[in-house]
Amino acid sequence: GRVEHVILSQSAPGMQAEPDVALAERLASENNDFLAQRIARNPKRFGGFAHLSMHKPGQAARELERAVKQLGMKGALINGHTCGRYLDEPAYDEFWAAAQALDAPIYLHPANMAEIPALLKGAPVLYGATFGWTMETGGHALRLLFAGVFDRFPGLKLLLGHMGEFLPFMRWRLDSRFAAYPHGVTLKKKPSEYFQSNLFITTSGVCSAPTLIGAIGEMGVDNVMFSIDYPYESTVDACRFIEEAPLDEATRRAICYDNARKLFKL
Repeated sequence: GRVEHVILSQSAPGMQAEPDVALAERLASENNDFLAQRIARNPKRFGGFAHLSMHKPGQAARELERAVKQLGMKGALINGHTCGRYLDEPAYDEFWAAAQALDAPIYLHPANMAEIPALLKGAPVLYGATFGWTMETGGHALRLLFAGVFDRFPGLKLLLGHMGEFLPFMRWRLDSRFAAYPHGVTLKKKPSEYFQSNLFITTSGVCSAPTLIGAIGEMGVDNVMFSIDYPYESTVDACRFIEEAPLDEATRRAICYDNARKLFKL
């Protein structure tokens, strides 16, 4: 297998963990300039996600616009919470409005939890990528959904890696239990329906054919994309996985090429 195009991004935690707001904003902008210079050497092979500090929604919106319009970034990758603040806060509507207006996909990537919950205390093996990040990032995405972010910004495109942080497998139960216990929340449609209209998932870091088949069944073939999670996972293993997965060729082509080409305007 051969990977033709790679979208590069700054890994976690990035500038969202920097408490000095001015420093975080400056370094995030420098990061975007640096990445754009590197991509310019071989733009056929590489693209980029903007790095945003996210401390001030208005500044993040402006930096996203600069990165997309001037630097040619394909969207942004956000490393979870910003010093304990989550993106369902009403103040962040200014940022989501900009993302929608730019038609810029936003990749929600894991970061360490702001506080270790009682459930995980004393079990550091569970804090990070093994389990904690899935809880953190999946929970963050659900906060956005149940806060009505996708109702207010129906054109928003949110990406989740790691097979959608396993949220696709909760679609039926989300509908069932939200209907029973809405806690005063009202949405324009069922929770499961936003998985087709606003959520896109990648296979990054999950090389399991049965899991992929299930995710396609839940998300629909147009909302699943191949990704590797390099340098944390093996490119060889990931390519072998997608080539050997029991998919028809039209489905494989959609997941390996067509969906990303459409979403990122490649």
